[in-house]
Amino acid sequence: MDKSIDSVEAAVADIEDGAVVMIAGFGGSGIPVELLHALVARFRATGHPTGLTVVNNNAGTGAVGIAAMLDAGMIAKVICSFPRSSQPQAFQRRYEAGEVELELVPQGTLAERIRAGGAGIPAFYTATGVGTELAAGKPVETFDGRDYLRERWLKADVALVKGALGDRHGNLTYRLAARNFAPIMAMAATTTIAQVTRLVEPGEIEPEQVVTPGIFVQGVVEVPEPAQEEALIRSGEVA
Repeated sequence: MDKSIDSVEAAVADIEDGAVVMIAGFGGSGIPVELLHALVARFRATGHPTGLTVVNNNAGTGAVGIAAMLDAGMIAKVICSFPRSSQPQAFQRRYEAGEVELELVPQGTLAERIRAGGAGIPAFYTATGVGTELAAGKPVETFDGRDYLRERWLKADVALVKGALGDRHGNLTYRLAARNFAPIMAMAATTTIAQVTRLVEPGEIEPEQVVTPGIFVQGVVEVPEPAQEEALIRSGEVA
């Protein structure tokens, strides 16, 4: 099955209002900037999609990527570990105005909730957060004399990820730390769209190099010279 898509615009054309969207990336590493900016451009042209719940490690930086989505008013809720980055003004403005909801999740718990969603595990227990405000309303159980919080899985309608190589069957590799959340997000989403630096034919990626198998990917679009979020921020670019 050929899963290649001709453009980033076409790749994000079916994301619906109210969707839960997982966005890979750790800081600027692995952020699918072109997919996000295509989504912002679609919103500005049509008013859709809106009311999104975004799952990411942070809540955007500067005025690009997730921050551009916040500035545009597309996001209703953010689930993340670090809502305040070095330039958090986009999130801060919306949050202080009561225009966006925040669900704060410790980083390890966030990763495990996503992994659990992909693995079909509805809940798990962790000691992280016990006795803090993050434990409010969550069941607590004791194992071997220690209290643990019960955390629920996280799943998504769509995952947007950035790969290095991708083939037309959707098999993906990643460059160094750009791998971060992408593999587990791809497993936890109903639909995964990947932008890749180079699109190759099936068989050109050695099987042992595949990190995300194509069964978890529904669309692949080639972006030969992807932008780096930090470079865009330094240049003062706005999506």
